[in-house]
Amino acid sequence: MSIRPRKKVETVISKAQAYDTIVRPLITEKATMASEHGQVSFVVANTATKPEIKAAVEMLFDVKVTAVNTLVAKGKTKMFRGRAGRRSDMKKAIVTLAEGQTIDIMGA
Repeated sequence: MSIRPRKKVETVISKAQAYDTIVRPLITEKATMASEHGQVSFVVANTATKPEIKAAVEMLFDVKVTAVNTLVAKGKTKMFRGRAGRRSDMKKAIVTLAEGQTIDIMGA
């Protein structure tokens, strides 16, 4: 039995879907340190998949993406006016860019 290689399928999304996929850039100390290694962090929609995130970043920022890592940060339980509440869950995407590519998050 031979193993067939997977077919590469390009994900095509519209510009509106790209803006819905990427919520905002994530600017933290850890994300800033990762940017020195060609990685950029974003908060993305909870339903977004890795191919959708890759297509959205490539479309919106005109860069080449080599890898996408995702994680879901569960919301913390906090007290508000004496009652327990819960923050929303947040999905983060750490996007690795091709060599020599950059995204200016701070703006000029």
